[in-house]
Amino acid sequence: MYNDFKEFLTTELTNIESAGLYKKERVIVTPQKADIKVSTGQEVLNFCANNYLGLSNSQVLADAAKKALDERGFGMSSVRFICGTQDLHLELEKRIAEFFGTEDTILYASAFDANGGVFEPLLNEEDAIISDSLNHASIIDGVRLCKAQRYRYSNANMEELENSLKLAQAQRFRLIVTDGVFSMDGNVAPIDKIYELARRYNAMIMIDESHSAGVVGRTGRGTTELYNLRGEVEIITGTLGKAFGGAIGGFTTGKKEIIAMLRQRSRPYLFSNSIPPMVAAAGIAMFDMMSKTNHLQDKLHSNTEYFTKKMQMAGFDIKPTQSAICAVMLYDAKLSQQMASRLLEEGIYVVGFYYPVVPKDQARIRVQISAGHEPAHLDKCVEAFTKVGKELGVI
Repeated sequence: MYNDFKEFLTTELTNIESAGLYKKERVIVTPQKADIKVSTGQEVLNFCANNYLGLSNSQVLADAAKKALDERGFGMSSVRFICGTQDLHLELEKRIAEFFGTEDTILYASAFDANGGVFEPLLNEEDAIISDSLNHASIIDGVRLCKAQRYRYSNANMEELENSLKLAQAQRFRLIVTDGVFSMDGNVAPIDKIYELARRYNAMIMIDESHSAGVVGRTGRGTTELYNLRGEVEIITGTLGKAFGGAIGGFTTGKKEIIAMLRQRSRPYLFSNSIPPMVAAAGIAMFDMMSKTNHLQDKLHSNTEYFTKKMQMAGFDIKPTQSAICAVMLYDAKLSQQMASRLLEEGIYVVGFYYPVVPKDQARIRVQISAGHEPAHLDKCVEAFTKVGKELGVI
């Protein structure tokens, strides 16, 4: 049978490539940082990593990981409840809860697992999940695994959310689910308004802070800090793989009873190995660092404000952002690919996004700013965008 299946796959892959949707990975031969070298030998500035605080190559985190590697070994070889928990895991969970002002935390192998494992153990067909239309794919997949009634509202549309909440009064428990920062646009969810509606219609709230933790809020504690609601949200999920060091690992943090139930019934937790001790140790070192200084957050906020202002002055159409994501709108899919290719020739590593990743006729280049970027990096990026933008008739 595989011969027939192979022919089917070959045709599908050819169609994907013909449509310009084939994903090709660029190979980096240096640590992940602001300036990198790819396998072709070209040196470029990286403006498409989630390395928001510039910690992916942090020596402090590397030293903590090395120490744990020597003292605690390479891996756990088991899931947590059998024989896979170290004190490092428990300490990291405690630090995450302290950081977000929550009661308890549970670690996962990834944020995808955290979102995939949160709904099914908590809710059933008697309940309702009300989800933002632009929520991450991991949330969508997690909701699919749950038998709860599903409602969806347009991105950050509070009128539609309220209508969904009214309809969901027929269900037992209601959970509103939203990204903190929506990764393609860079906009922050209106958590203050969502909170008001949740209280009015007796609902709980879950926020995925993957793109907002470490970024949004004065000290980078996410959207609940931004809206002065720390400790008021029932569930927060997030990742250690973006601002928090860029390695692996996800988490769910929130009300202690919710976390306790996830430890008992969340399949990605029960059937996946613990994160390596060295990753846990680096995570602890990262939270230690963030508890002592806001230097990296301040630099990130300054860099983002500087870059977006310069790009707007150059004439580019920039979506409003309260995060470190700057969406440069081009609208045409082919143009987004042409521009990304030309920018790479100019030494700027960015990626163009188009349908189905974003809506039709909403193609863009997503620029991601980091505390690892220096003013010279930002200036070079703006200069390259301006040069290529003029060549292609964008500005």
